[in-house]
Parts: sequence; structure tokens; C-alpha cells
Amino acid sequence: MKRVTMSAVAEKAGVSKNTVSLALRHDPQIPEGTRRRIERIAKQLGYAKNPVVAQLMTELRKAGPAGYRRTFALLNANQDARAFVRHPTIPAYVAGCRRRAAAHGCTLDEFWLHDPELYGERLNRVLKARGIRGVIVVGMMKENRLPARFAETWRQHATVVTGVRTHGPTLSFACVDHHALVLEAMEQARRLEYRRPALVVEGAIDRLVDGRFSAGFWTGQRVLAEAERVPGFYDVEGARAEPERFHAWYRTWRPDVIFTLHTVVREWLEAEGVKVPRDTGLIQLERRRGCADWAGMEQHNDLTGEAAVDMLVGMLNNNEAGVPAFPRATLVGGSWAEGVTVKRR
Repeated sequence: MKRVTMSAVAEKAGVSKNTVSLALRHDPQIPEGTRRRIERIAKQLGYAKNPVVAQLMTELRKAGPAGYRRTFALLNANQDARAFVRHPTIPAYVAGCRRRAAAHGCTLDEFWLHDPELYGERLNRVLKARGIRGVIVVGMMKENRLPARFAETWRQHATVVTGVRTHGPTLSFACVDHHALVLEAMEQARRLEYRRPALVVEGAIDRLVDGRFSAGFWTGQRVLAEAERVPGFYDVEGARAEPERFHAWYRTWRPDVIFTLHTVVREWLEAEGVKVPRDTGLIQLERRRGCADWAGMEQHNDLTGEAAVDMLVGMLNNNEAGVPAFPRATLVGGSWAEGVTVKRR
């Protein structure tokens, strides 16, 4: 059976062969209506890519001309302009991005999304001038909605978000598997013979990750006797101003181990006269600077940064850009680390 050529599709559509090539690779240079019409004609004619040629072109695009280095935009979405340096967790994402970009022979240009002089149109002009087609968003810690003024940026570029799943728009993302992370922490607590585990996480943070911390905890509680199921405490910010909120919850439920993201919990327990780990154990769900001696879970945020770069390279090699109809996710597994805040078996 004779193979339908790209030239045949171009002749039928009344456009150039190059236009067909760009349209079938979903290049944003081609208007959406034109792309859909060309895709429809190609399907009607039975056109199919030559897999050998397609692979060769992918390799050529990856290699680029001698001396060429592809550049990605690394967008700091945190409120702190220097979060890439002084935040307790964000620098690990950045280190992973840089390491993996270098392995791919790429460079990173950094931008701060909350710069008052940076707006969508200006950012897009800069990215275009520098030949940047791929974007990585790092540092969203308080919200999972991207600034509306950059809507055109997401439509024009291939974009991957680290740490959270965004909404409005939802873009492809890489993050730790929060649900599995808590389940592993529950398994480790049971191994250490704890019987009444509790979750202490600020509700806004749990909502930021679509409730995956609390969902993992609730799932893990299903193996516990009903009398040993302790309700979580989700008002950490309120308790910072009024610690009695936490103390009242603790006196009511008396958990023998607490899973948390907040180092202040240790201060609250000590103020109540509770000894860690003699009276109550503490398991950190994200070990980082300031709690290196705690037992808990390593989230490996640097590997999340690496995964985001790999996703972006794949998207660019396939000429994918814009807000995806079906966003993809890469979830990175956590691992347990021993520490002084839990009892020994």
C-alpha cells in the first residue's frame, strides 16, 4: 500500500509542506483552526508519520547546531524574590532543575513572577527574544492558582509546575507522591509500635495539595481499631497565635505519635510538659533544614526538579505547547529517615 506523503496533505489543504509539518507537531505558530483542518485532512488521507524519520528529527532537534544550548525559563512563583536561596525547601527543587538541565545540555534563565515590573506581555517578549520555548514554575507554597496576567505565557509555551497541581489553568506537574508519603509514614509508625497516630497539618497546606496529606492519613487509619483513630488538627496558623487551641486538642486525644510539617509542634508539646519522644513521638513529613535530627520522610525535592526538566524536554521534543487538554503528572516517591524524635524498638 502506497504511503501518503506530507506533500499530498499540503496539496489537499492548499498550504505549504512546512505548514503541514508545523501543524502536525502542534506548533503555536499555526492558528488553531488551521491546525485542526490540516489534522482532519491528514486523517482522511491516511497520512502517518514515518517513525524512523520522526526519531531522526527528534534527535537532531535535541542536538541542535554546534555550540547551541537550549534555554528554559525558571520562574520563581514564591512571594519571596530570594526564595531560590533562602527558603527551607525551594532551593532543593532549583538544584535538581539545574543539575538535570545541565545533563541535557541546557541553561536556565531565572525570573520572579511577583516582580512588579514583570507582566505577561513583557515576559513573553523576553522569552521570545531569548528563544525560550519551555518554562518551569517553582515555589508555589501558599496557592495553586497561577497569576492571571501570565495566561498568555502558558498558552504559548510548554510549561511544567513543580510541587503542586495548579488550577486555572491546570498544567502538567511533578511533585512528591503526598498520599503514598503519609502511608509510608504510617507503616513506619506501626513498625515502631505506635498505636494512636495523629496528623497535624495546616488546612491551607493540605488544600494546596488537593487534600492528599489527609487522604493518605485517613486511608492509613483504616487498619487501626476505631478507638485508636485520632482526628487530625488542621488549625496550625490559628494555634501560632493561640497555642491553647493545639493544647486543648492534644489533651483531648493524647496521640502517641504526631505526623506534621511544622517544627513549632515540638515547642507546643514541650510547653505542655510533654517529652519527645518519651511521651509522644514526632514524624516530620518533609525533612529539611531546621529539622535534620527529626525522624520522618525525605521528599527528595531535588528529584522532583529533575523530573520537571525531563518532562519539559519531552514536551519540547514532541513540539507540545500550551495548556494541555490532559495534563500529565510525575510523582516522586519519598523515603524514611531515622531520627531522635521517635522511640527505638
